[in-house]
Amino acid sequence: MLYPLLRLISITRIQSLDNPLPSNHPITIRLMNINDVPDVCALDRRSFSLPWTEKTFTYEVIENQLSIHLVAEVDKPLGKSIIGFIVVWIIVDEAHIGTIAVDESYRNKGIARRMITEALRQARQSGALICYLEVRAGNTSARHLYEKLGFEVDGVRKGYYQDNHEDAILMSLKDLTRYE
Repeated sequence: MLYPLLRLISITRIQSLDNPLPSNHPITIRLMNINDVPDVCALDRRSFSLPWTEKTFTYEVIENQLSIHLVAEVDKPLGKSIIGFIVVWIIVDEAHIGTIAVDESYRNKGIARRMITEALRQARQSGALICYLEVRAGNTSARHLYEKLGFEVDGVRKGYYQDNHEDAILMSLKDLTRYE
């Protein structure tokens, strides 16, 4: 059964418990919009050797009705800045994390965890029961985070990544009811 995707505009203020940000720099998790795409693309290029195109992010924001796309935004004295993003697809009763990144200077501060938690909450509201993802075998910090969130290793896709033929570790979170 296909559940309609609920686009919640609720804004969540976050502060990391792991390595807190200064209270004068609050972080907001919110829905990604078309005006965010250039900044998201720039962050994607800084984060990955195989970044998505601007056209791909635009499609997710404008056309893909089965996409949950969020950004993490920091409010600093010189204005707001996008420091993270996540795209999750809803496929019938499954969620799939397509991409996630946090600006290098804001990593290990709980921002990725907060974006994943919010995206999975919205995925659960859209009817998802399970979540899947692929992660580079060498990305131990991401794998550790996913394991802390309850994801388990399901297998390996040998030579999955085109740039260096690195293996992808397949992971899943089999019960999204904790995000209700």
